[in-house]
Amino acid sequence: MCGRFVLNADGQVIQQAFDLSTTPEVQPRYNIAPTQPVAVITNENPKELTHHRWGLIPSWAKDPSIGSKMINARSETAHEKPSFRTALKRRRCLIPATGFYEWAKRDNVKAPYYVHVSDHALFAFAGLWEVWTGKDGEELRTCTILTTEPNDLLKNYHHRMAVILDKADYDLWLSSDEVPADALKPLMRAYDERKMGVYEVSTMVNSVANDTPDLIEPFSPPRQQTLL
Repeated sequence: MCGRFVLNADGQVIQQAFDLSTTPEVQPRYNIAPTQPVAVITNENPKELTHHRWGLIPSWAKDPSIGSKMINARSETAHEKPSFRTALKRRRCLIPATGFYEWAKRDNVKAPYYVHVSDHALFAFAGLWEVWTGKDGEELRTCTILTTEPNDLLKNYHHRMAVILDKADYDLWLSSDEVPADALKPLMRAYDERKMGVYEVSTMVNSVANDTPDLIEPFSPPRQQTLL
């Protein structure tokens, strides 16, 4: 699962990494949460970075609040679920990130951990996007992040992990053609744990009101003193 993530890369770095036509204006974000706008690169326009609301709303949905329950989609079943199957075929996107958070028990307390790839480099989640039209005719663009079985590193923190795409797979993922699920399945695998790192961070990240660089600083819990 991915419920919070970080994107603090410079716009020029993002442009070069995804071969965009222009340098996007992006503000560093350290605690991106569901229902907030997130940066995406869609297969509709793979040379441009835009923003979609995090939490996919299917085009046929009557109530847009359904999006808050669809921040993630299981890659193994997305091709058969009514909410995701058409988007998987026709509306895929990259969701740039520099890290994400997971929570796991430590000393009977649920502690947050920051997950990143080697050298804290920029990467992309595999995403799906949709356009939902309200009764007033206004369009709302939304997205979701695909998940898969965790690698050997992340299984210690959660039973699912977000799909991180290899750069060599960006072109296929952003193809404007309708791509069969069988061709996409090999892309939606667990990322190599040897290219990832994780460390504990402060519980300040628990509040979405906090969005500062210190959220991704390593946190060392105080040692318990023993009586002699």
